Amino acid sequence: MKTLMTLALAGAISFSSLANDNNDDLMELSAVKARYKTVNVLLKEGVGEAKIAIMDENGKKLHQRKVKQKGSDIIIPYNMEDMPCGEYQVEITTDDERVLYTVSTFNRSIPVEELPLMAYGKKLDDNTVNLAVIGLMEPGVDVKIRYKNNDRVLHSETIDTPEGFRKDYYLEGVDADEIYFELHDALGRTKYIHM
Repeated sequence: MKTLMTLALAGAISFSSLANDNNDDLMELSAVKARYKTVNVLLKEGVGEAKIAIMDENGKKLHQRKVKQKGSDIIIPYNMEDMPCGEYQVEITTDDERVLYTVSTFNRSIPVEELPLMAYGKKLDDNTVNLAVIGLMEPGVDVKIRYKNNDRVLHSETIDTPEGFRKDYYLEGVDADEIYFELHDALGRTKYIHM
């Protein structure tokens, strides 16, 4: 009888340790990462059914859903574009365990080369046009005034002022509606301005 009790106790301990091994690994079977304003929740094979909750930094639930993970790993993306950048908590809960992750969302910084060249043209009268270029990171803008009907260059110059400039162009014998500006800055950005 004593041997039977010892065997039963050993079996119960080993079974509970096996069950614990499966359930204690929720942290190992899941991961949460933020990439800019997207939060990706990874649930690996073996998680089963889980609840995922997205909370703000104060613990207020913003979104919750149930997920049933079957067979292979799954990634659940959460688009946070409408939310401010900052710290968020992601809670993953199963019947046996709960894990809490903290992630930070942030805006993707846009390289200067990808930003548009900021330039504006305004017709002041039939023969005068004002050109304004702002927000230059490096001085140097090639300005070409071209005819609309044949793309021939009417005037060309390079302006090397830092940050930007404003200039009036008087078009002798040419109507402002007959031309357009072609601009190229030192970073390789281009802008066309039609009157």
